Amino acid sequence: MSASGDTAVVIPAANEADRIAATVEAAAALPGVGLVVVVDDGSLDQTGRVARAAGARVVRHSRNRGKAAAMETGAEAVRLFDEGDVPRHLLFLDADLGVTAGAAAPLIEPVRAGTADMTIAAFATRVKLGGHGLVVRLAREGIRRATGFEATQPLNGQRCLTRAAFEAARPLAHGFGVETALTIDLLRKGFRVAEVEVDMAHRATGTDLRAQLHRARQLRDVALALAVREPSVVRGLEWLFPRRR
Repeated sequence: MSASGDTAVVIPAANEADRIAATVEAAAALPGVGLVVVVDDGSLDQTGRVARAAGARVVRHSRNRGKAAAMETGAEAVRLFDEGDVPRHLLFLDADLGVTAGAAAPLIEPVRAGTADMTIAAFATRVKLGGHGLVVRLAREGIRRATGFEATQPLNGQRCLTRAAFEAARPLAHGFGVETALTIDLLRKGFRVAEVEVDMAHRATGTDLRAQLHRARQLRDVALALAVREPSVVRGLEWLFPRRR
């Protein structure tokens, strides 16, 4: 990690002490990365301490405020830590990527080259999750109706943006609606968005009660984000449950 790098990595993290060190170290080794900021979003474990020991700058929320708030806090921290005249690009990564965070370089390259304002990761190897895909289908359909863009993995949080694109999308949509809203808002404002295949993976969410509650919160947040951007999608959700023939 060179202080003169043109890209800063922002990692929202909540109770990820077991994986955050590997994620930070892999992110710091990416070409052109000059800063890694971890936003400890009210963790009850040692996430912040472990991240700092791994070389990240750490900013902490005293309580869990959700992903969107952590992203905004991280971006503001980059601004405060940054000493250069040119704002760094912002690469957002999930805390549980571990060593696969080292495969994020293809996300940075189009932004650095000026051919995209935001890139979205499309994982080459998809881990089968425990849910039924309802949230993904809602987000994908909402983005398609709002912009015409066919998103492969609309909820993927691995994204690289120019600072100008990030500022144009603020204020970010609440919680887990942030990715869907980012895509819609930037496309509607004329920014160039591209999906990039990467060989990355994060923890599968499973099928237990905690995982189901997580997906319920995702569905709520995505629906709320779409309600103010493409209301037709959330007025009739029967398309989420197609009839069997």
